[in-house]
Amino acid sequence: MNETILSRTMSRLFGGAVAGLGLLACPLALAQDTSGQPMQRVEVTGSSIKRLATETSLPITTIRAADFAKQGLTTAQDVLNTIPMNQTSTVSASAVGSGTGGRSSADLRGLGGDKTLVLLNGRRLANHPYFADTVDLNIIPIAALERVEVLRDGASAIYGTDAIGGVINFITKRSVKGNALTVEGYEPLRRGGGNEQRINLSGGWGDLNRDGYSMFGVLDYHQQSALRAVDRSFSRTGVRPDRGMNEVSRTTFPANFFSDNGIAGNPYFASGCRPPDTAPALDEPVCEFDFTQYVDNVPKTRQYSAMAKFNRQFTPDHLGSLEFVFGRSTNEARVAPPPLSNIGVTMTSASPYYPGAGVTPAFPGLTGENLDISWRPTETGGRVNTDSSSTVRLLATLEGTLAGWDYNAGIAHSLGRARSIFDGGYVIDQRIIDGVGDGTLNPFGPQSAAGAEFLQNSLLLGEYLHARIHSSAVDARASRELMTLPAGPLGFAIGAEFRRDRAKYFVNRALASQASSSGSADAQDQSGARSIGAVFSELNVPVIKDLELNFAARYDHYNDVGGSFNPKVALRYQPVKQLLVRGSFNKGFRAPTLFDLYGPQTTTNSSDTYDDPRLCPGGTPIPGANPNIVCGQQQNVRGGGNPNLQPERSRTYSAGIVVEPLPSLTVSADYWNIRLKDQISALAEQTIFSNFARYQDLFVYNAAGNRLDYVLDITSNLGEVRTRGLDLSVLYRLPRNPFGNVSLSLDGTYVNKYDYQNERGGPFTENAGRYADATPVFRWRHNLLLTLVSGDYTFNLSNRYMSHYVDQNTAVAPEFANNVGHYSTWSLSTTFTGHKQFELTAGIKNLFDEEPPFTNQVTNFQLGYDPRYTDPLGRTVYARLTYKF
Repeated sequence: MNETILSRTMSRLFGGAVAGLGLLACPLALAQDTSGQPMQRVEVTGSSIKRLATETSLPITTIRAADFAKQGLTTAQDVLNTIPMNQTSTVSASAVGSGTGGRSSADLRGLGGDKTLVLLNGRRLANHPYFADTVDLNIIPIAALERVEVLRDGASAIYGTDAIGGVINFITKRSVKGNALTVEGYEPLRRGGGNEQRINLSGGWGDLNRDGYSMFGVLDYHQQSALRAVDRSFSRTGVRPDRGMNEVSRTTFPANFFSDNGIAGNPYFASGCRPPDTAPALDEPVCEFDFTQYVDNVPKTRQYSAMAKFNRQFTPDHLGSLEFVFGRSTNEARVAPPPLSNIGVTMTSASPYYPGAGVTPAFPGLTGENLDISWRPTETGGRVNTDSSSTVRLLATLEGTLAGWDYNAGIAHSLGRARSIFDGGYVIDQRIIDGVGDGTLNPFGPQSAAGAEFLQNSLLLGEYLHARIHSSAVDARASRELMTLPAGPLGFAIGAEFRRDRAKYFVNRALASQASSSGSADAQDQSGARSIGAVFSELNVPVIKDLELNFAARYDHYNDVGGSFNPKVALRYQPVKQLLVRGSFNKGFRAPTLFDLYGPQTTTNSSDTYDDPRLCPGGTPIPGANPNIVCGQQQNVRGGGNPNLQPERSRTYSAGIVVEPLPSLTVSADYWNIRLKDQISALAEQTIFSNFARYQDLFVYNAAGNRLDYVLDITSNLGEVRTRGLDLSVLYRLPRNPFGNVSLSLDGTYVNKYDYQNERGGPFTENAGRYADATPVFRWRHNLLLTLVSGDYTFNLSNRYMSHYVDQNTAVAPEFANNVGHYSTWSLSTTFTGHKQFELTAGIKNLFDEEPPFTNQVTNFQLGYDPRYTDPLGRTVYARLTYKF
């Protein structure tokens, strides 16, 4: 950042053109301190000003680690699923067939994971290298956490331009005393896989007050076995005539063919194909492949994490810390055998496997002409893709008090790595072409010994994609009370940050180019780098005794896309102890990520099946077109980065009220309204194929015009997003009774509106309460928790609820249009803490064995339900034991 920009920005900040901190929402029950102990000045998520904790009232939802451990929440994704405003759209199961790298992401307000900022102890981690837009939640060291704080308001003015939807701050323990070993086990009561195990070890040494130092460390390992789609009745097939669903492929085994004379067929059609994998089609004498039977509902996953922290009290006013964090996640996902069509697999009458030549049954009308083969070599098994991602962060900080200022400074370096591996089932295209062409391979039936050996030698194994992202940062901030006004102290904070990000994407061209089914056959190496500088400031002004105004602002400058000034202003009014009123306004700005700009462009299969709009209009192939390829089949879609992207911009308004009519009852309601312009995203494939007239320029055909090479769907600037809704919260603490202490809490989010445009100036699509292009937006979501503490026992009964919505309905006839029912699951647990060295938790998740509601969505490879929002495991028992020593 040059000197002119810095001086101009500082002038603007100090001149008062600053805007505010956000919604104010801690329960009013915290408004008094009854401990009798000196109150500590702390920094809270959403503010740079340190103040007495009892003076804050921020829009923060807090989940403590002790609570989510008791509820059987095993991953950071599980924890965030208890936050109703989190409209998660990428989970570990999304990696099945979709190339997400196995990541899980947070998505506050449904604006996209790239607009939710994820922090660890108030500072950034390296984003997932494949997308560079958000942290992979799988690498968060959950065993080291003390709590999770979710700031539900936009915070671009405080934390940076990518905090449009809100901030999630994972906060680890500051110290650990003694050692502890914890083991956990989770077992679904239905048959199949999906069971989980965890073990972690923690230990701490030293005492800051006594020894002048402290240190602690945590090691954690978690794994979950795979659950196949066929192990659940609601997901075992894509053929549901009762629901109008017929998600099949005509690239199958035994293979379909299309002859030079225009005959489409399968030599085993007359004998019923090869059930249960394949069945006869109704409109052509070909077979159809039920690929869903080969899909994982839950992929096999493993997470490793480690954290170590050393604290040194140099003087009573200065504390130094050194922190190391490591996280690694692996995800092994299975889909159907590779679809070998449209790559030039042909058979001549010289092959011993030609229909009617003696091995394969004859087919009417064939006269020895060449055949174009559409085949899946099921003998090699399904395709297995293993993704791994890891993050390492080293952070050094110094904090304390100097000349009346509270300060905090840090220097950090993060490294994120990701890699993808062919682990089985992928084959070398050219060998298949050669093997079928010379008569070695039989695409219609079992292989000979020579054919089986040839096929096994055609497998493609090894790493085909690798990516790295480096992020180095230095930051400093300081705050103090400038003066005391008649209504109270005037709080002020100022800070600066500099970050350097570098990303590289390596494609093993020698490997990936050999398999068209890999999704990376035509990808190229890419790299990018950027520098980001920022200055920010905050001012908290007590106007009158019960009214505070908060102003904050931040200027970020990207060396590749320019700068942005983002203000925020908020107010807090508490005329009486039982009533708090708050409101805020802020502007946001999000630059395209390095992956958005420079991510390698790759061609892969669409998730759904489509008719080629030019070669199979209305489901009828034009003369000479191969119906096994152009009608009702997966098509090629090419996605990736776009160096011409422009930043997104947003405006957010909010207003809320907190009422405490009784000391034991707190009720809050917060209205939010967000408008986002120039959204950075790729069009949903369903949108492109459903409107060929509008998007025909995206369809790329070969020179002859008789084959669709791909549909171009790279990341672009789309139109606006407009969403608004209400957050509701109730906390009721029942009077003490002979059974113990009972509390009831309810957190819910109602989305009144969610509309978006697929292009600038285009029509708005309504998404609230309905599945639009790629996801549903739930009108109402809530989490209910009833807790009873009785002596050494704690009992928890929880409910997670998501309202019904109109289904996707793009792949079914109008008479089969569906409404997805609501989804409500209950969980029960008890924890015993009556032993000095042991703590035991046992519970049941999905107490009533609720199945996911049926959906005809085709965005995910799993069919019959939506893996992003519902749990296929069913009733699951679990136990957790901690031994302290």
